[in-house]
Amino acid sequence: MASSTVFTGLNLFKSKKSTKLTTSTRFSDSRQQLSPNSVKCCSTTTTATTEEDTTRRVTLKNGNDSLDICRVLNGMWQTSGGWGRIDRDDAVEAMLRYADAGLSTFDMADHYGPAEDLYGIFIDRVRRERPAEYLDKVRGLTKWVPPPVKMTSSYVRESINVSRKRMDVPSLDMLQFHWWDYSNPGYLDALKHLTDLKEEGKIRTVALTNFDTERLQIILENGIPVVSNQVQHSIVDMRPQQKMAELCQLTGVKLITYGTVMGGLLSEKFLDTNIAIPFAGPLLNTPSLQKYKRMVDAWGGWSLFQTLLKTLKKVASKHGVSIPTVAVKYILDQ
Repeated sequence: MASSTVFTGLNLFKSKKSTKLTTSTRFSDSRQQLSPNSVKCCSTTTTATTEEDTTRRVTLKNGNDSLDICRVLNGMWQTSGGWGRIDRDDAVEAMLRYADAGLSTFDMADHYGPAEDLYGIFIDRVRRERPAEYLDKVRGLTKWVPPPVKMTSSYVRESINVSRKRMDVPSLDMLQFHWWDYSNPGYLDALKHLTDLKEEGKIRTVALTNFDTERLQIILENGIPVVSNQVQHSIVDMRPQQKMAELCQLTGVKLITYGTVMGGLLSEKFLDTNIAIPFAGPLLNTPSLQKYKRMVDAWGGWSLFQTLLKTLKKVASKHGVSIPTVAVKYILDQ
């Protein structure tokens, strides 16, 4: 999800919230160098007509490619099956409610169960039931996560056509690409074919998800016009603020961050709890809670995490907001 005012995530069936943010990095001492032919993105945000648009939307830009999106995105990982059965009609109604409230950017993937299909039904409802200016604000960001096989033009084209058909759009607003095996340089072939599809109008913007700093730099040096990289980033997981942030500051690539409220762990619900005692505290009963509990363990353990929650609660109480609001705002400000 993404905005400089804080919103909760897309809740399709009373599951844990999914929060994704669009952030810009702020580092004045950028020493990392790129080769002369490297792509460089525009690092300025959108010029909006109202103060509300300025704080809630941002433009991702690289050369002639640009896309304005909400700063808080509706993440749709929870449609992938691990949270329980999804009622299609209820899910689409929930998407409409979020869009009606101004949260009109949705982030999904080819492997998030029916996420792309739900977006297709949703966008058809928007076309039929909402005014044209409403549709102009809606964005659908998806991901393509192929196996590391030979990336031919036809293979890439056929894969992207599947997402276009499922999402019921002539052109994908954003295609975020991920690659599992860095020892296989086929990711550069895939990105070049995606760039060709962008030139044909099948994709508006090309982006990355979960690429490391070294590979991001290689991609930019190969002239691939990526506008953003989606990475895990929270007040617990500060890894992007190391090398990644410096390269993004230098090139203007934006970060879309996920895991910012750690599946709900960064909330009052888990304050003053001891999950080591069976049934004594909230259950870690979703894939996201289980994933981010492992992050807590690697970071410093549950006792230290409780100290963090207590500190965040003091800040939240001072400002009359919640713990997740503080956690989200902190990352938005990076």
